[in-house]
This record gives sequence, C-alpha cells and structure tokens, in this order.
Amino acid sequence: MSGENLTVNGYIKHHLTNLTYGKLPAGYVREDNGEKQVLQQDTWTMAHGGDEASAMGFNAIHIDSMAWSIGLGLIFCLLFRSVAKKASSGVPSGVINLVEMIVDFVDSNVKDTFHGRNPIVAPLALTVFVWVFLMNLMDLVPVDLLPELFALIGIPYQKIVPSTDPNITMGMALGVFLMMLYYNIKVKGFGFVKELTMTPFNHPLFIPINLFMEVVGFIAKPFSLGLRLFGNMYAGEMIFILIAALFGAGALWFVPAGLMQMGWSLFHVLIITLQAFIFMVLTVVYLSMAHEDH
Repeated sequence: MSGENLTVNGYIKHHLTNLTYGKLPAGYVREDNGEKQVLQQDTWTMAHGGDEASAMGFNAIHIDSMAWSIGLGLIFCLLFRSVAKKASSGVPSGVINLVEMIVDFVDSNVKDTFHGRNPIVAPLALTVFVWVFLMNLMDLVPVDLLPELFALIGIPYQKIVPSTDPNITMGMALGVFLMMLYYNIKVKGFGFVKELTMTPFNHPLFIPINLFMEVVGFIAKPFSLGLRLFGNMYAGEMIFILIAALFGAGALWFVPAGLMQMGWSLFHVLIITLQAFIFMVLTVVYLSMAHEDH
C-alpha cells in the first residue's frame, strides 16, 4: 500500500490494524526508520503498528473506529431528523418512503416482541438497527479505497468498519446490559433477587447453584450479543481482504477475483442486514425479559 512492498501476510495485517492512540510505558523500545529509541517516560502517542498498539494495552483508543461509528451515528440522526421535518400526510416518496418503511418494520417487530410498557424501547430499537446497519454497510466499500486516500495525507492505518472492532460491538452490548440491569431492578425490585436465587430450583438449598447459573446466564447475554456481531463482520471483512489480495497475484487472477468480489458482496448484503436485525431483536427481547415481573 502507498508505495510499500507488502507481502500477503503484511497486507492482511496492515488492513486489520487500527489507527490507535495511547500511552506507551517508560522503557519501551520504539523503532523508527531502523533506529531504536528507548522511551524515558510514559508517552502518549500514535501507535506505529500493531505491536505498539498491543503495548498500549487498556490505555488506548481506536481513533478510526470511534470516528466512523460516531460519524455514522450523526448521519443517521441528521437523515431521520430531516425526513421527520419533511413528513406530511400525503403519499411518501423517495427517501421519506424508505425511512417510513424502516420505522414501520422496526415498530411491528417491537410490538410483536416487547410485552412491557416503555416508550424508550421502540426508538432504541430503531437506533440500534439503523446504526448497526450503517456500520456494517461500510464493509461493502472497496478495502483499499479509503485506506489509500488516508495514506495520501499521512494516516497509515484506517479501519472503516466499526463493527469489526470488538471494542465497538462490546461497548454497545455493555450499554444494553446496563439497561437490562436497570429495568430488572426498577420493574422487579426485590423480585429480581428472588429470580436470581430461586430459579430454576425453588428451594433454599439450591440458592448457590441458582445464583451461579442465573448470574452466568445474565452476563452471557451481552457477551454473546457483542461477540456475535463482531465475529460475523470480522469474518466478512477478512474474506474481502483475502479476495483483494488475489489482485496482486497476477493478471490471471483479475477476472476470478473480480467475480468472487461481486459474488461475496451480494451475499454479504444479506449478512449485513441480518446481523443488524439480530442485534436489534435480541436487544428488544432482553429488555422485554427485564420488564416481566410475574
């Protein structure tokens, strides 16, 4: 990329490296143009590769993932706000018709799935579905297009699909988990404690077993929610990168690689939509469970 003679392995690693900002510890040895530099103190800086990003540990932020996810969220808000201002009682057309179809689709799914009374759930479901869909949709952008453009202005790494970053997907899942916890306590009160300790075995002797099983199951919900989205989108991105690497194998591979790229793109559209739908439905299901106070 950008003048670099990368091997296939290096090409893949380059595409899977985030633009990372964080703190390198004192004593860390940095290599810059073949010269080694020993840091005398903790240093906040941009990572020069995956090894430095790993050394930063928890004190790091993936700037590209954050920027793209926030930017796509703003696009969603501005687009839907614009449509809401233009909506009328007449026959909708164009973007207005598309947005109304999405809203009706999400609303019908919430009515079928959510059995409590909470005005926040439907807007939350709409936000989750569209936001995740937009993040997933970035996977259809040619893998070298935007990274090459950013490389021209001196930005060496750029991952443009936020849902292939576990920090993003697990962060969203953590938000769902906190809402689950809040509504379980708010709606059920002490009944939430009883639910954790007296199910599935309704006997005091089984309280430790019940508590262990219920807590593990409760915590597993957000983990599975975030990891499912990350795993599917990461695998899809990896296949796009592998197909793109074939273009560098010689002219004979241009046509087969192009056909594979087109075929996988068409199939991936289904995955993109399905993963957004699953994330939305499971969010609504988990919140519905939190509102069941029987």
